[in-house]
Amino acid sequence: MADSAVSVHKPGTMAQAAVAATAPEGMLIAPIWKRVVALALDAFLITLIVAAISQLTFYNYLMGIDLLLSAQAPYVIGAWIIHLTFYWLYFKYTGRSYGRSLGQRAMRIAIVHDDGSLLGIEHWGRRAGYKIKYVIPFLGVFWGLWDVFMTWRHETKRSPIDLANHTVAAVDWSLPANTRGGLR
Repeated sequence: MADSAVSVHKPGTMAQAAVAATAPEGMLIAPIWKRVVALALDAFLITLIVAAISQLTFYNYLMGIDLLLSAQAPYVIGAWIIHLTFYWLYFKYTGRSYGRSLGQRAMRIAIVHDDGSLLGIEHWGRRAGYKIKYVIPFLGVFWGLWDVFMTWRHETKRSPIDLANHTVAAVDWSLPANTRGGLR
């Protein structure tokens, strides 16, 4: 006979149980939809600022793929380089300053190591490099949708960026008090 027809499991989701070996007790992983909204807020903010400064000229060159076959090609290539560099700098330095981007801050998402400790300033450049794939015109949306699918499918609900950088996108209020100090 079986020992019992009822089995007792630890409370929480499967993702929390999978990360529980190294993560602090009670740390919640941010839902996928919050991460997508945070990135959309970041992109919206940057788009508004750049569009206001350049009076939309920048985005005309950025999206002008057909201009690559004309004398305007250097301007299109320059717009792409500026676009990707600007986003990389934004993600890197908001991460260094706030421990997350402004969109993540608005959605109450904290980026921490697997064990719940805060990321050092040397980690943000690499993480920002991974994130700029989402803002590549035309292709970024498809990479983003693929990563949403991969995040949803993964047992710990961690994104490919999190897995590559050994980080977790956690709900900020679920972190231990000693790691909240760097999260303004």
